Amino acid sequence: MSDSNSTATRVAIVTGAARGIGAATALRLAKDGFAVGVLDLDDNAGKDTVQAIEAAGGRALAVGADVSDAEQVEAAVARVAAELGAPTVLVNNAGVIRDNMLFKMTESDWDTVMNVHLRGAFLMTRAVQKHMIDARWGRIVNLSSTSALGNRGQANYSTAKAGLQGFTKTVAIELGKFGVTANAIAPGFIQTEMTKATADRVGVAFEDFIAHAAKEIPVQRVGQPEDIAHLVSFFVSEGAGFVSGQVVYAAGGPKA
Repeated sequence: MSDSNSTATRVAIVTGAARGIGAATALRLAKDGFAVGVLDLDDNAGKDTVQAIEAAGGRALAVGADVSDAEQVEAAVARVAAELGAPTVLVNNAGVIRDNMLFKMTESDWDTVMNVHLRGAFLMTRAVQKHMIDARWGRIVNLSSTSALGNRGQANYSTAKAGLQGFTKTVAIELGKFGVTANAIAPGFIQTEMTKATADRVGVAFEDFIAHAAKEIPVQRVGQPEDIAHLVSFFVSEGAGFVSGQVVYAAGGPKA
Protein backbone atom coordinates (compact mmCIF):
# COMPACT_ATOMS: atom_id res chain seq x y z
CA MET A 1 0.00 0.00 0.00
CA SER A 2 1.41 3.37 -1.00
CA ASP A 3 1.98 6.18 1.45
CA SER A 4 -0.89 8.13 -0.11
CA ASN A 5 -3.21 5.25 0.77
CA SER A 6 -2.01 4.83 4.34
CA THR A 7 -4.68 5.41 6.97
CA ALA A 8 -2.02 7.36 8.88
CA THR A 9 -2.44 10.12 6.30
CA ARG A 10 -6.21 9.86 5.94
CA VAL A 11 -8.94 11.98 7.44
CA ALA A 12 -12.48 10.94 8.27
CA ILE A 13 -15.56 13.02 9.05
CA VAL A 14 -18.31 11.60 11.23
CA THR A 15 -21.53 13.56 11.60
CA GLY A 16 -23.60 13.40 14.76
CA ALA A 17 -20.44 12.30 16.53
CA ALA A 18 -21.07 13.77 19.98
CA ARG A 19 -22.71 10.64 21.34
CA GLY A 20 -24.09 7.20 20.57
CA ILE A 21 -23.19 5.52 17.29
CA GLY A 22 -21.41 8.62 16.01
CA ALA A 23 -19.10 8.90 19.01
CA ALA A 24 -18.33 5.16 18.97
CA THR A 25 -17.57 5.37 15.25
CA ALA A 26 -15.28 8.37 15.66
CA LEU A 27 -13.37 6.57 18.42
CA ARG A 28 -13.07 3.41 16.33
CA LEU A 29 -11.81 5.24 13.25
CA ALA A 30 -9.25 7.09 15.37
CA LYS A 31 -8.11 3.72 16.72
CA ASP A 32 -7.79 2.56 13.09
CA GLY A 33 -5.39 5.43 12.43
CA PHE A 34 -7.63 8.13 10.98
CA ALA A 35 -7.64 11.76 12.02
CA VAL A 36 -11.31 12.49 12.71
CA GLY A 37 -13.48 15.53 12.16
CA VAL A 38 -16.12 15.25 14.89
CA LEU A 39 -19.20 17.08 13.59
CA ASP A 40 -22.22 17.95 15.65
CA LEU A 41 -24.47 20.97 16.06
CA ASP A 42 -21.79 23.00 17.83
CA ASP A 43 -18.10 22.70 18.70
CA ASN A 44 -18.77 22.11 22.40
CA ALA A 45 -21.03 19.13 21.68
CA GLY A 46 -18.13 17.13 20.25
CA LYS A 47 -15.48 18.04 22.80
CA ASP A 48 -15.89 14.87 24.89
CA THR A 49 -15.44 12.68 21.82
CA VAL A 50 -12.36 14.67 20.80
CA GLN A 51 -10.88 14.45 24.29
CA ALA A 52 -11.39 10.67 24.33
CA ILE A 53 -9.65 10.34 20.96
CA GLU A 54 -6.76 12.56 22.01
CA ALA A 55 -6.39 10.73 25.33
CA ALA A 56 -5.85 7.55 23.33
CA GLY A 57 -3.18 9.24 21.21
CA GLY A 58 -5.30 10.14 18.18
CA ARG A 59 -6.00 13.38 16.32
CA ALA A 60 -9.46 14.92 16.19
CA LEU A 61 -11.22 18.22 15.70
CA ALA A 62 -14.66 19.21 16.98
CA VAL A 63 -16.61 21.19 14.40
CA GLY A 64 -20.07 22.66 14.80
CA ALA A 65 -22.44 22.51 11.84
CA ASP A 66 -26.09 22.00 11.03
CA VAL A 67 -25.80 19.37 8.30
CA SER A 68 -29.01 20.61 6.66
CA ASP A 69 -27.45 24.05 6.05
CA ALA A 70 -25.34 24.19 2.87
CA GLU A 71 -23.14 27.08 3.96
CA GLN A 72 -22.40 25.53 7.33
CA VAL A 73 -21.57 22.21 5.69
CA GLU A 74 -19.14 23.77 3.23
CA ALA A 75 -17.48 25.75 6.02
CA ALA A 76 -17.18 22.68 8.26
CA VAL A 77 -15.62 20.53 5.54
CA ALA A 78 -13.22 23.34 4.62
CA ARG A 79 -12.17 23.67 8.26
CA VAL A 80 -11.50 19.95 8.58
CA ALA A 81 -9.48 20.01 5.36
CA ALA A 82 -7.44 22.99 6.56
CA GLU A 83 -6.74 21.73 10.08
CA LEU A 84 -6.60 17.94 9.70
CA GLY A 85 -6.18 17.34 5.98
CA ALA A 86 -8.41 16.50 3.04
CA PRO A 87 -11.22 14.16 4.18
CA THR A 88 -11.59 10.97 2.18
CA VAL A 89 -13.90 9.09 4.56
CA LEU A 90 -17.41 10.28 5.39
CA VAL A 91 -19.84 8.70 7.80
CA ASN A 92 -23.30 10.28 7.54
CA ASN A 93 -24.67 9.45 10.95
CA ALA A 94 -26.42 12.67 12.08
CA GLY A 95 -30.08 12.03 12.78
CA VAL A 96 -33.15 13.08 14.70
CA ILE A 97 -36.55 11.59 15.41
CA ARG A 98 -39.92 13.30 15.48
CA ASP A 99 -42.10 10.24 15.94
CA ASN A 100 -45.87 10.37 15.70
CA MET A 101 -48.75 8.64 14.02
CA LEU A 102 -49.36 9.94 10.52
CA PHE A 103 -52.57 11.79 11.36
CA LYS A 104 -50.80 13.61 14.20
CA MET A 105 -47.54 14.29 12.36
CA THR A 106 -46.93 17.95 11.58
CA GLU A 107 -45.23 19.32 8.50
CA SER A 108 -42.42 20.49 10.78
CA ASP A 109 -41.99 16.93 12.11
CA TRP A 110 -41.71 15.68 8.54
CA ASP A 111 -39.41 18.41 7.25
CA THR A 112 -37.02 18.31 10.20
CA VAL A 113 -36.38 14.58 9.80
CA MET A 114 -36.03 14.82 6.02
CA ASN A 115 -33.68 17.78 6.25
CA VAL A 116 -31.29 16.22 8.74
CA HIS A 117 -31.18 12.69 7.31
CA LEU A 118 -31.58 13.16 3.57
CA ARG A 119 -30.60 16.75 2.85
CA GLY A 120 -27.79 16.45 5.39
CA ALA A 121 -26.34 13.32 3.77
CA PHE A 122 -26.62 14.93 0.34
CA LEU A 123 -24.90 18.17 1.39
CA MET A 124 -22.12 16.42 3.29
CA THR A 125 -21.46 13.95 0.49
CA ARG A 126 -21.43 16.68 -2.14
CA ALA A 127 -18.95 18.71 -0.09
CA VAL A 128 -16.59 15.82 0.68
CA GLN A 129 -16.64 13.94 -2.63
CA LYS A 130 -14.38 16.49 -4.31
CA HIS A 131 -11.57 15.53 -1.91
CA MET A 132 -12.19 11.85 -2.60
CA ILE A 133 -12.08 12.36 -6.35
CA ASP A 134 -8.82 14.30 -6.07
CA ALA A 135 -7.35 11.45 -4.02
CA ARG A 136 -8.82 8.77 -6.32
CA TRP A 137 -9.91 7.01 -3.13
CA GLY A 138 -12.81 7.40 -0.77
CA ARG A 139 -15.28 5.71 1.52
CA ILE A 140 -18.85 6.83 2.26
CA VAL A 141 -20.99 5.10 4.88
CA ASN A 142 -24.59 6.17 5.41
CA LEU A 143 -26.57 5.19 8.50
CA SER A 144 -29.96 3.84 7.51
CA SER A 145 -32.17 1.79 9.86
CA THR A 146 -34.35 -1.29 9.99
CA SER A 147 -37.16 1.29 10.15
CA ALA A 148 -36.61 1.64 6.39
CA LEU A 149 -38.72 -1.51 6.16
CA GLY A 150 -41.60 0.35 7.83
CA ASN A 151 -42.30 1.14 11.45
CA ARG A 152 -45.47 2.32 13.16
CA GLY A 153 -45.30 5.95 14.23
CA GLN A 154 -42.24 6.69 12.09
CA ALA A 155 -43.53 7.61 8.64
CA ASN A 156 -40.97 10.41 8.40
CA TYR A 157 -38.00 8.49 9.81
CA SER A 158 -38.78 5.32 7.84
CA THR A 159 -39.07 7.28 4.61
CA ALA A 160 -35.80 9.12 5.23
CA LYS A 161 -33.92 5.94 6.08
CA ALA A 162 -35.27 4.15 3.00
CA GLY A 163 -34.27 7.17 0.92
CA LEU A 164 -30.72 6.93 2.22
CA GLN A 165 -30.47 3.43 0.78
CA GLY A 166 -31.37 4.68 -2.70
CA PHE A 167 -28.96 7.58 -2.28
CA THR A 168 -26.19 5.17 -1.27
CA LYS A 169 -26.65 2.95 -4.31
CA THR A 170 -26.68 5.93 -6.69
CA VAL A 171 -23.55 7.47 -5.17
CA ALA A 172 -21.83 4.09 -5.46
CA ILE A 173 -22.59 4.04 -9.19
CA GLU A 174 -21.56 7.64 -9.84
CA LEU A 175 -18.33 7.69 -7.82
CA GLY A 176 -17.09 4.14 -8.26
CA LYS A 177 -14.80 4.99 -11.17
CA PHE A 178 -12.89 7.35 -8.88
CA GLY A 179 -12.06 4.63 -6.36
CA VAL A 180 -14.88 5.68 -4.04
CA THR A 181 -17.23 3.19 -2.41
CA ALA A 182 -20.57 3.94 -0.77
CA ASN A 183 -22.41 1.59 1.56
CA ALA A 184 -25.20 1.80 4.09
CA ILE A 185 -25.69 0.24 7.49
CA ALA A 186 -29.22 -0.32 8.76
CA PRO A 187 -29.02 -0.88 12.51
CA GLY A 188 -31.76 -2.60 14.45
CA PHE A 189 -32.26 -1.86 18.13
CA ILE A 190 -29.14 -0.07 19.37
CA GLN A 191 -28.96 1.09 22.98
CA THR A 192 -28.62 4.87 22.61
CA GLU A 193 -30.25 8.08 23.76
CA MET A 194 -32.41 7.95 20.62
CA THR A 195 -33.92 4.57 21.52
CA LYS A 196 -34.42 5.82 25.07
CA ALA A 197 -36.42 8.69 23.61
CA THR A 198 -38.61 6.13 21.83
CA ALA A 199 -39.17 4.27 25.09
CA ASP A 200 -40.10 7.53 26.77
CA ARG A 201 -42.54 8.32 23.96
CA VAL A 202 -44.41 5.06 24.42
CA GLY A 203 -44.27 5.32 28.21
CA VAL A 204 -42.09 2.27 28.93
CA ALA A 205 -39.12 2.14 31.29
CA PHE A 206 -35.94 1.90 29.21
CA GLU A 207 -34.75 -1.24 31.03
CA ASP A 208 -38.05 -2.97 30.24
CA PHE A 209 -37.89 -1.68 26.66
CA ILE A 210 -34.43 -3.22 26.23
CA ALA A 211 -35.41 -6.51 27.84
CA HIS A 212 -38.47 -6.88 25.62
CA ALA A 213 -36.49 -6.03 22.49
CA ALA A 214 -33.74 -8.53 23.35
CA LYS A 215 -36.27 -11.38 23.54
CA GLU A 216 -37.31 -10.67 19.95
CA ILE A 217 -33.74 -10.62 18.58
CA PRO A 218 -32.16 -13.95 17.53
CA VAL A 219 -28.85 -13.21 19.29
CA GLN A 220 -30.87 -12.39 22.43
CA ARG A 221 -29.39 -8.97 23.10
CA VAL A 222 -29.77 -5.43 21.84
CA GLY A 223 -27.00 -3.80 19.88
CA GLN A 224 -24.39 -1.40 21.20
CA PRO A 225 -22.92 1.59 19.35
CA GLU A 226 -19.62 -0.29 19.11
CA ASP A 227 -21.33 -3.02 17.06
CA ILE A 228 -22.06 -0.47 14.35
CA ALA A 229 -18.66 1.20 14.66
CA HIS A 230 -17.01 -2.15 13.96
CA LEU A 231 -18.99 -2.51 10.73
CA VAL A 232 -18.10 1.05 9.69
CA SER A 233 -14.45 0.15 10.28
CA PHE A 234 -14.78 -2.70 7.78
CA PHE A 235 -16.52 -0.61 5.13
CA VAL A 236 -13.84 2.11 5.22
CA SER A 237 -10.95 -0.33 5.18
CA GLU A 238 -8.64 -0.90 2.24
CA GLY A 239 -9.85 -4.49 2.05
CA ALA A 240 -13.46 -3.43 1.42
CA GLY A 241 -12.67 -1.74 -1.88
CA PHE A 242 -14.77 -4.21 -3.89
CA VAL A 243 -17.83 -3.82 -1.64
CA SER A 244 -20.02 -0.94 -2.75
CA GLY A 245 -23.69 -0.02 -3.03
CA GLN A 246 -24.62 -2.48 -0.30
CA VAL A 247 -27.05 -2.23 2.62
CA VAL A 248 -26.21 -4.34 5.66
CA TYR A 249 -28.91 -4.86 8.27
CA ALA A 250 -27.04 -5.01 11.57
CA ALA A 251 -29.90 -6.19 13.73
CA GLY A 252 -28.84 -9.39 15.47
CA GLY A 253 -30.74 -11.49 12.97
CA PRO A 254 -32.13 -11.54 9.43
CA LYS A 255 -34.27 -8.74 8.06
CA ALA A 256 -36.25 -9.02 4.83
